[in-house]
Amino acid sequence: MLETSARLLRLLSLLQIRRDWTGPILAERVGVTTRTVRNDIDRLRRLGYPVEAQPGFAGGYRLGESATMPPMLLDDEEAVAVAVALGGASASPVEGVAEASVSALTKIQRLLPSRLRERVESLRSASLPLPAQGNPVDLDTLVTIAAACRNTEQLRFDYEHDGGSVTRRRVEPYRLVGGGGRWYLFSWDVDRDDWRTFRVDRMALRMPVGPRFAPKPLPPDDAITAHVSRGIATAMWRFRARVIAHAPAEHIRARIPVELRIVELGRDRCEFTVGSDDPRMLALYLGMLDVEFEVVDSPELAGALREVAERFVRAAGRA
Repeated sequence: MLETSARLLRLLSLLQIRRDWTGPILAERVGVTTRTVRNDIDRLRRLGYPVEAQPGFAGGYRLGESATMPPMLLDDEEAVAVAVALGGASASPVEGVAEASVSALTKIQRLLPSRLRERVESLRSASLPLPAQGNPVDLDTLVTIAAACRNTEQLRFDYEHDGGSVTRRRVEPYRLVGGGGRWYLFSWDVDRDDWRTFRVDRMALRMPVGPRFAPKPLPPDDAITAHVSRGIATAMWRFRARVIAHAPAEHIRARIPVELRIVELGRDRCEFTVGSDDPRMLALYLGMLDVEFEVVDSPELAGALREVAERFVRAAGRA
């Protein structure tokens, strides 16, 4: 009886870590015949586990959905990983998740053997999560956005900008990206005909969602995360300036340390927006491009350029 119970636990563990298994592979992993696997699958069904069987040459077994959540089997590393992840979620910017994660972590720690409980406690006591930035995100809002991404349904929302102004937006949502204690939506802005990133905590959804849209070809995942990261970095600039450089775009990309959106205006002209917390530092960086350039709409940068230029002229005169 003990051998059968241990075998059932092993079989259940395998079914939980991969979607589809063939009978022969399960039999090999458990160390029994395919007939024994069939009998054990029947036992799991009688215990309430919804194991589905797919007939045919390419068929096999999978653990289906259930009306109730069956017990999950975790090995040592999985159990520690879940506990650590729940501990980190205690600083989640999503409303309700912090409390639920603490509750779940408490339940899991009670079930852990002492050797694993000590590992989790060591990590917990040595870790200090940073508080979430910005306003908390409503869980229902996050779930609604995720469902719209999955179902390819448009979203309408009011969006609050840095200065407090609010605009009405209509987008095709594609990916939710978490980082820096915030959630961001990567989407196609229908009215502006371009990819845009929005902070979820600044979105006030207008219901219902829809209509459905035909998905556009998506950039690779690393390109999406780079786009969002670039938007996060540039959003923190205190000063911005639109600059026209008398040089090819490749020349500018090779000399600016951050990734920018550069618009080519011709063979030897391009336009881009840069920023900094200090306009004088920005003036020095632009001077290092070693090209002629024009400042389009930043009086702070224009003043910093004059200040730096006069200082350099005085230094050259003394030399």
